Amino acid sequence: MLETMDNSVGYNFSISENQEMIRKMVKDFAEKNIRANVMEWDEAQHFPVEVFKKLGELGLMGVLVPEIYGGSGFGYQEYVDVIVEVAKVCGSIGLSLAAHNSLCTGHILAFANEEQKHRWLPKLATAEWIGAWGLTEANTGSDALRMMTTATLEGDEYVINGAKNWITHGKSGDIAVVMVRTGEKGSSKGISAIVVERGTPGFSAGKKENKLGMRASETTEMIFDNCRVPKKNLLGNVGEGFKQAMKVLDGGRISIAALSLGIAKGAYEAAVNYAKERHQFGQPIANFQGISFKLADMATEIEAAELLIRQAADMKNRGLPMTKESAMAKYFASEVSVRCATEAVQIFGGYGYTKDFPVEKYYRDSKLCTIGEGTSEIQKIVIAREVLKD
Repeated sequence: MLETMDNSVGYNFSISENQEMIRKMVKDFAEKNIRANVMEWDEAQHFPVEVFKKLGELGLMGVLVPEIYGGSGFGYQEYVDVIVEVAKVCGSIGLSLAAHNSLCTGHILAFANEEQKHRWLPKLATAEWIGAWGLTEANTGSDALRMMTTATLEGDEYVINGAKNWITHGKSGDIAVVMVRTGEKGSSKGISAIVVERGTPGFSAGKKENKLGMRASETTEMIFDNCRVPKKNLLGNVGEGFKQAMKVLDGGRISIAALSLGIAKGAYEAAVNYAKERHQFGQPIANFQGISFKLADMATEIEAAELLIRQAADMKNRGLPMTKESAMAKYFASEVSVRCATEAVQIFGGYGYTKDFPVEKYYRDSKLCTIGEGTSEIQKIVIAREVLKD
């Protein structure tokens, strides 16, 4: 039994039948529909919408959505398994899957009224629609309270002006949850969350980012130019957007932690197999202490990262506060992902530096995990704030 520092909760290590079933299903899907295309999509920066439609048919685009809204109705442990198994094969697909499930869909699930849930969730859960989530802006980054995108109420419509950047599915997404300023700049009560559907006049995509890694996961600007959105698209009440976003990010950190874990496991497994197959001086390089110690460190850190993730997922399932635990999981797992990918490249040697072997992509993809949905530095601020509470 894993317990938190205050011994208030515990996590049961047994694997449920659902988890076993989902792991096998997702693993088989990734091998059949993703692995062969990974480098082609990466080189072309191609966002394979057709893959997400297939994931939708399997119920994996609405993992956490209750069946009444067209989803699978699973919990966070199953969700972690889905992200991990996909990310072991391709971080880009794992990232887009996480952003759709935990950010856009998760925000609507948590804060929409019943009419809104029935209007949007069935389309999101089946991947009829791809979801986006807009918080970040070019000049604010982690300082979200000073966002410049505004929404002004005119009659029964909000008029939105501004731009968001670093938005996953900012071009291909059919629907976006957008944080906008409806009050004073710098005020936590000055931000609201509004849903904008693709095709709404004044809503368009801007620059597509040319990224180091995660290249098959689309990242673009979203631009709003006198974009008129019905007042009924407001999620919750005016001024609740920032508070909502922070709660969504608590769950989102579990997603990125799971993404990190999948990449780390993928790099580790590739390194283990290579170390057994590659011979030098008449024996497998796995026999050399310099290599075997690297593998030992990787294996240990992966296990530790998974324990943190499973604990945070368990607390999320129980409805317990888990700001600290999700931040710890995201911070540690993302840094482990980078270290494991780096060591995998080292174990592969010169071959690890080429695109003919998988570890150079794990290496490139892993770095985003320490940046997206709150940098490692922001996670440490969150953790420190939580542990220093009276």
